[in-house]
Amino acid sequence: MSLSQRSTGVESEPTVLVGVYVSPPADPNDPLAELAGLATTAGANVVAELTQRRHEPDQRTYIGRGKLAELVALVEHYDADVVMFDNDLSPAQTRNLERELDCKVLDRSEVILDIFAARAQTHEARLAVELAQLEYSLPRLKRMWTHLSRLKMGIGMRGPGEKQLEVDRRLVEKRIHDLKQELLTIHRRRERQVAARHEQRTVSLVGYTNAGKSTLLNALTGAGVLAEDKLFATLDTRTRRWKLPSWGPVLISDTVGFIRDLPHHLIASFKATLEETQQADLLLHVADASSPQVEQQIIAVNGVLEELGVDMKDTLLVLNKVDALTDRVSREQLQARHPHAICISARSGLGLDDLAAAASDALGRSFLDVDIETDAGNGRLLAWLAAHGEILSRQFGDDRMTIHCRVPASTLGRIDPAEAQVREHRVAPPPAERASAASSASSSPLPEAS
Repeated sequence: MSLSQRSTGVESEPTVLVGVYVSPPADPNDPLAELAGLATTAGANVVAELTQRRHEPDQRTYIGRGKLAELVALVEHYDADVVMFDNDLSPAQTRNLERELDCKVLDRSEVILDIFAARAQTHEARLAVELAQLEYSLPRLKRMWTHLSRLKMGIGMRGPGEKQLEVDRRLVEKRIHDLKQELLTIHRRRERQVAARHEQRTVSLVGYTNAGKSTLLNALTGAGVLAEDKLFATLDTRTRRWKLPSWGPVLISDTVGFIRDLPHHLIASFKATLEETQQADLLLHVADASSPQVEQQIIAVNGVLEELGVDMKDTLLVLNKVDALTDRVSREQLQARHPHAICISARSGLGLDDLAAAASDALGRSFLDVDIETDAGNGRLLAWLAAHGEILSRQFGDDRMTIHCRVPASTLGRIDPAEAQVREHRVAPPPAERASAASSASSSPLPEAS
């Protein structure tokens, strides 16, 4: 149980943070640090914090009766307009707390949804956020609005004694249905777009929010996307070309950041946005090495990846911001826990060459080294091989040429036997051997702090 103050200097709604923990919090030293970051990102002015350890939440108000009295006093003392809980509250608990506190009460999911609503830029992101908000609000309807629209519900749909709440609920349910249909159309279109790129290798950046994914994308591709020291700075997927050594260009995508206890309906709403992750050949799991909660964040991201069904994909752990580590013991412990991770600093460029080499090796596991013999003037085949793989060497005879190249195994069947002959297959090293080589190449010790 602790009480502290945290001032942001922002002229906005005075806000009190509350956390009730049945099990130890992610950060025992500062359990409300992440909620404070969310509150600041949402534009709140955090004036006080209150935490409590309980065996189980109170059914009526989630927080205990004595702590509730302390919370009432805090709200009155700071003239707070908002109370944010680091927990998910039931509709009844929210209603009871608002009656006791006489101010607005928000739970963790509602704060995250509010941030997503403020950050959504594209039409698709706005639809996904609206769907998540409506699904969250449906069981919490409290006559918050009179009408969402002037939609006519049809003859016989509205009885003379029907309550306004039932009308609102039906309007929300219809809007949810319409949003799901529109997002399904977008999802199918994105599937076709991603499928059209099946011949080109794709890489997706995944990771905890504010781990530095956008900064890394800028460093690797010069994309110039927004990169801020805020939670959920970007929500939309951005895809750019990344030129890998001894490989050529691949497509790399930045995706929305994950967070602990990310609302499930929010993940479902952003399924279309995360299509790039589901179709990627390689995932780069970016983690903030300087965060005290890096282990919990890695576990949280792995949980979301499992929920998305992509946890079995080839994944490289990338420890970003290693230049911010000043404690030698912490560096050694982190390296011992993740000996195969690639250590980088996206801001300074440290370790980016190692990352590119490891990514090249990982993508090469599905490729074959082959010799293809064809007519010396077959420029069309030569161009096709250069576009879909890597030409390593060419040898010319009288009227024939032999091309030694590395191509995806799945594309060999598309070479017409009447046009060219695949004379020899030199299979690339097995995945286990390549993984071992990549691990030894990428497990360089963490740099000393300057």
